[in-house]
Amino acid sequence: MKNEISIGLLGLGTVGSGVATILQQHQQDLHHKLGVPVSIKKVLIKNENKERFSTLDPSVFTTNAQEILNDPSIDIIVEVMGGIEEAKQAIEHALRAGKQVVTANKDVMAEYGHELLKLADAKKCDLFYEASVAGGIPIIRTLEDGLASDRISSLMGIVNGTTNFILTKMKQENMSYEVALAEATRLGYAEADPSADVDGVDAARKMVILSSLAFSTEVHLSDVLVRGMKEIRDGDMDLAEGFGYTMKMVGSSKKNQDGIEVAVEPVFLANSHLLASVNNEFNAVYIYGDAVGETMLYGPGAGSLPTATSVVSDIIAACRNLLLEVNGKRLHAAQHDRVIKSANHRYAKYFHRLLVKDEVGVLSNLTAIYSNHNASLQSVKQHPAGNEGMAEIILLTHSISRQQHLDVIEDLKDIASVISHYRIEGDESA
Repeated sequence: MKNEISIGLLGLGTVGSGVATILQQHQQDLHHKLGVPVSIKKVLIKNENKERFSTLDPSVFTTNAQEILNDPSIDIIVEVMGGIEEAKQAIEHALRAGKQVVTANKDVMAEYGHELLKLADAKKCDLFYEASVAGGIPIIRTLEDGLASDRISSLMGIVNGTTNFILTKMKQENMSYEVALAEATRLGYAEADPSADVDGVDAARKMVILSSLAFSTEVHLSDVLVRGMKEIRDGDMDLAEGFGYTMKMVGSSKKNQDGIEVAVEPVFLANSHLLASVNNEFNAVYIYGDAVGETMLYGPGAGSLPTATSVVSDIIAACRNLLLEVNGKRLHAAQHDRVIKSANHRYAKYFHRLLVKDEVGVLSNLTAIYSNHNASLQSVKQHPAGNEGMAEIILLTHSISRQQHLDVIEDLKDIASVISHYRIEGDESA
């Protein structure tokens, strides 16, 4: 039996520093939980001349990843370096060397997770990735263990703190998108290049990971319908509130007999839904299970110590498996074939906001288009527009397929300007 466990830490940025801090400050707790000491033997850094506010002995630092990956005395590789290709190669190298791996890298797990998990199975190694989604929220462990006996039918989540912060400021403080984004950047919630967040790509990667786990199948990034928040127009958030909804950037994943549908987009979320009250940089994931019913996990979605807490929890799990000599016993093979729904089988209610000429016959022409596509309307309202001789028409549909929605939008362009359109979620009448 091992009398100590050595860690190789790849990266000492925001998350890596948090991991190092927890491992150093919680030594007694870790020793008590595991029965052996856990220590950081080597740390990969990019710039050895950079000033670091770390209590680690400088002798553990190296700029050569191979020095860590090829060290036979290192038991667990913790990948918190970020990026995709270099991180993927490091994880592959570690698994082929028979080492246990913990990663916080959502990009790698979304792009190559299925491939890496198969390699981990083949090499009888652990590959843990709790911190890749929703920071300090234990959502991966909940899906793998806590709800293992249930059958998940759908999940919805606010899994990007940057966009949630921006939307909260826009709603509660009437900030413009640009001002809210600048504030998010100033506070460190948004990167210098926020496109991955505001375009929905970051959340889409997280939904790939969650959907694959929840439905025990392979979901790819190309399977996710993605719309960014840049499509939100002035007045949309006020209109949402007027109809009893809140604008949220939501990741959703659903499964039924027709297959799986995964989407990330700004939606009108019913105010009665618990996710509607999740504000600022916080994340939450709402799960629907056949047995458990409805449950929600809520907490900080990012940050050094919250994310590092999830990483260290995975380290503890890998340590326990090492001590029990049961690493790699959890198989990750998909149970079900990958079947992604077509647009004809994705149903929802929709909000359509149109600008039309304020003249006789326009409304009947509009409703005829919906009727031609068998799209039933729940309500139709007219608002004065800023331009003389023009009017805004707001239409809410009953549940229709996404294909019907797209066909209607295309035909509407002949007689109206489509200002905006959104899927409606959390409405029981949907």
